[in-house]
Amino acid sequence: MVTSGTRRIADARLAAAGIEARHLVTVDDITEHKPHPEPFLTAARLLDVDPARCVAFEDAPAGLEAARAAGMLMVALTTTHDAHALAPAADAVIPDLSCVAAHLTDGGVDVTIVS
Repeated sequence: MVTSGTRRIADARLAAAGIEARHLVTVDDITEHKPHPEPFLTAARLLDVDPARCVAFEDAPAGLEAARAAGMLMVALTTTHDAHALAPAADAVIPDLSCVAAHLTDGGVDVTIVS
């Protein structure tokens, strides 16, 4: 997970949602902030995955710009910005994560956009 928030805030929100993130990159872990690619490149490095094999799910133009600069595919979520603000930078635009199906495969994770 990559967030522009602090680790304290991210940990609290993840705990409230019952989510345990194995890898978390926060504003506390980087020197360059979105729209710079450092947050996403740091996450890819933690996962030991080529950024070109990553999909970033983002709800803000700066995050989409950062993911693009990192060489990742980008899915925009219209949870905080409307589709018109996100569509130019995104590979796909969806209302929320209920439109995503993820399946573990021998080669990694297969991500599909469902409607």
